[in-house]
Amino acid sequence: MSNPMRAFEDVRSALLAAATPVTDIEKVSTAAALGRVLAADQVSCLQVPPLDNSSMDGYAINTADVTAAGARLTVAQRIPAGAVGHTLARGTAARIFTGAPVPRGADAIVMQELCSTDGDSVVIDHVPKPGEWIRRAGEDIARGSTVLAAGVRLNPQMLGLAASVGCARLPVYRRLRVALFSTGDELVMPGDPLPPGAIYNSNRYVLRGLLEALGCEVSDLGIVPDDLDATRAALRGAAAGNDLIVTSGGVSVGEEDHVKPAVQAEGQLDLWLVAMKPGKPVAFGRVNDPAGGAGAAFIGLSGNPVSSFVTFIMLVRPFVLRAMGVADCLPREIPLTAGFDWPRPDRRREFLRARIGADGRVALFPNQGPGVLTSTVWADGLVSTPPGTPLAAGEQVQFIPYSELLS
Repeated sequence: MSNPMRAFEDVRSALLAAATPVTDIEKVSTAAALGRVLAADQVSCLQVPPLDNSSMDGYAINTADVTAAGARLTVAQRIPAGAVGHTLARGTAARIFTGAPVPRGADAIVMQELCSTDGDSVVIDHVPKPGEWIRRAGEDIARGSTVLAAGVRLNPQMLGLAASVGCARLPVYRRLRVALFSTGDELVMPGDPLPPGAIYNSNRYVLRGLLEALGCEVSDLGIVPDDLDATRAALRGAAAGNDLIVTSGGVSVGEEDHVKPAVQAEGQLDLWLVAMKPGKPVAFGRVNDPAGGAGAAFIGLSGNPVSSFVTFIMLVRPFVLRAMGVADCLPREIPLTAGFDWPRPDRRREFLRARIGADGRVALFPNQGPGVLTSTVWADGLVSTPPGTPLAAGEQVQFIPYSELLS
């Protein structure tokens, strides 16, 4: 009996449900935590800013002393950033710079462009309101508030936020360990001679790059011959010390497709026909560790370059992120206007290589064939089309930018 196709959404949900997040935690320098997954909420023990401070270069004044434009005040002190002034006496002003604490007795800042100096005095050419150009203590971060929640993948601005409340080190989950290999006697490596019938192994570079961009520790096992014993041996070696094994090629049911029986012999496997295009076959299971360890999850992808690429970013990436401990691991879809017609849709969900044109409309790469790797370079995202749904120029489409998929 044929294996029915499963909806893309169902397969993605099944993968996420099967992902076991890592639990080992290590503390790393905040400067070295980029891309890591935060393992515990970070709560601020201070307020930011710590004191009321000036958001402009100008003069700190008491508004009661400036009831009309042209008021003249004696400049009694100078307060640069990092210094603390003394209490402002009535009838005086303090020369103040951006970020400097506002002295007691002052309730407004007048920007320097609205002032003119005259010896030891300043003439205020503007009537300020109380609180003008003052950043209040704690207006950014309140003491005791959670500044970063566990399960976020740390980006540069998050590291800056952690640093702003004094976090020198952060608790993060250890990196996911992933073993990678390709199968196929037709594969050769770039730099080697290309005999008749052979192709260069592009999937190795694409998949390794995608995994490393996610912050995984990748064990690259290279090319495994189309041989059952060799495939089983590679799986046994990969299962020891890794959390996940990712392969490309050999997941169909042909005579030279040995991945499925090899995984079944070394663990357990489901071969799913996913209702997505490109990327129909996906193998998922688990490989036992012959040394008695926990073993490794297994995901096998098609050897077709575009199918492997699309299947990884749409299905494997969420699985990897969830296993890394990321709470929100699904990409955002952006509604945009189609600049193309797609009159003959497939019965599967299609992911079309596309990019945003200068007019803001989405254009398609002319050849959407599953072997056209140039389409993945030309594109800056994918259009997700529901099964059996034709599209016409001017209609709204769901666009997933590479920025949501490749890091």
